[in-house]
Amino acid sequence: MTAMLSAALLLFLVLDPMGNVPLYLGTLKGIDTSRHRPIILRESLIALGILLLFLFFGPYILRLMNISRQSLSIAGGIILFMIAVKMIFHGSEEIFRSHPSGEPFIVPLAVPLFAGPSALTTVILLMAKDPSRWLSWLAAVLLAWLASCIILIYSARMSRLFGRRGLAAMERLMGMLLTTVAVEMLVNGIRESF
Repeated sequence: MTAMLSAALLLFLVLDPMGNVPLYLGTLKGIDTSRHRPIILRESLIALGILLLFLFFGPYILRLMNISRQSLSIAGGIILFMIAVKMIFHGSEEIFRSHPSGEPFIVPLAVPLFAGPSALTTVILLMAKDPSRWLSWLAAVLLAWLASCIILIYSARMSRLFGRRGLAAMERLMGMLLTTVAVEMLVNGIRESF
């Protein structure tokens, strides 16, 4: 139970729904507000499908590509660290400054905002670390996904409630927590390699 909750918290930090609120709102700006929730729900479900695909088939893909768990841990730590530093020192709105008009489909909301490289790396690492606990990892993914999905569905209200500065402060706090997780992944990968 503790491992599952720990994994769910890690995934929640990696998914960074608070940091994604302004990006989701910016991407959906030109679309009728009545369509926002259905779009967010659809994109979240697509992201969940991708996360589960990587959870269950990621270790096989690693073996096929001859990538060790230690290398993935080091690479995941580096990616997480870069994302965490970006979260701490400035907002990530610039990434999506120009986006195609019309309803977004898969890109950029489902991938890479929801199911991005760090989230996919994290779920692969969970399963690669202990495949026998697949039920715990599945529960962790579902729990983190559900919490993130709820936040994103209510993103307009959250934006009004916390304001731009409040959301930026929360993103920085999540970034600092994510930095420690990234360093831990990196150190574990290096330790296991030697």
